[in-house]
Amino acid sequence: MEPVDDLEDRMCPTHDQPFNLYCSTDQKAICVVCSALEHKNHTLVPLKEAFEQEKVSLQQTVAENQRLVEQRRLKVQEITALIQQLQQEMCELEKSSTEAQQLSLSTDPLHFLQRCPALPPAGLKDWSSVSFEPQTCEGSVGRALSEQLAESDKKELRRVQQFAVDVTLDPNTAHPCLVLSKDLKQVHDTDVWKKLPDSPQRFDTYVIVLGKQSFSSGRFYFEVQVKGKTEWTLGVARESVNRKGLITVSPKNGLWTIRLINRDQCIACTDPPVPQSPQRPPQKVGVFVDYGAGLVSFYDVDSADLLYSFTGCCFREKLFPFFSPCDNDRGTNSCWKKT
Repeated sequence: MEPVDDLEDRMCPTHDQPFNLYCSTDQKAICVVCSALEHKNHTLVPLKEAFEQEKVSLQQTVAENQRLVEQRRLKVQEITALIQQLQQEMCELEKSSTEAQQLSLSTDPLHFLQRCPALPPAGLKDWSSVSFEPQTCEGSVGRALSEQLAESDKKELRRVQQFAVDVTLDPNTAHPCLVLSKDLKQVHDTDVWKKLPDSPQRFDTYVIVLGKQSFSSGRFYFEVQVKGKTEWTLGVARESVNRKGLITVSPKNGLWTIRLINRDQCIACTDPPVPQSPQRPPQKVGVFVDYGAGLVSFYDVDSADLLYSFTGCCFREKLFPFFSPCDNDRGTNSCWKKT
């Protein structure tokens, strides 16, 4: 058993209970009282289990780093050997060139003709099978870098997906033209205005609905199926966002979103908007928020590409998932699903 340096470090300063749980959502050790209060509905695991999981993950990281170091060490050896061969050939060429240059100064025909065949041939390796063309190297490096970045993107997406939360739609915020599914997981625009109570929570101009769940700390992640849609807007909104009349979608108005327009044009709704250039319109979008770090990131779930990140955000209110399927467009923009 390892010695305990300071028992106070193992006790919750708020509830005077031992730290025996780990909150994966906030990434901190907590006590059983904390789990029932401020960490309610968070992802919790026993402290020892979290320790074992993180230890295994760290060991895997160390092993992977060691593999990469060995891989690069072998590559350095290979390149060093090639450089040494080239340097040796350079010396031989320089020596042969000097002798040939001296012979070229000879004015004695007999001496010249006798010495010329005796010049040692340069013992050069046939390098025709080894390509050092910039374009080839650039392509190889580019492919390797792309593969490395793609793997890094996948790891990052898997990391944020561990903060996934279950999100349902709030009917009290839905615009009157929107229809929600019974399980409150899907929404679409019907172009038909329903008679609904005009509550303060309801959006009355743009076809918008918020999630029921709110978040004011920690990290959370949710995914939205947008396959087949020609236009949409999604992200998060602060609780006090304006719900009546015209709305300019931007962070200064409490909205951190991205939008698809014209079937394939993706933009980040900043002020001014920032066009994005994904290889293809995303079919499923992941939204990740780190409340404390002031970060909102959007991912193409299928490719694991990062679409856009709002950084340095200053959150002071509850945040709600934000969804707008946009206009029905006579049926061409009807597919919409919150997963």
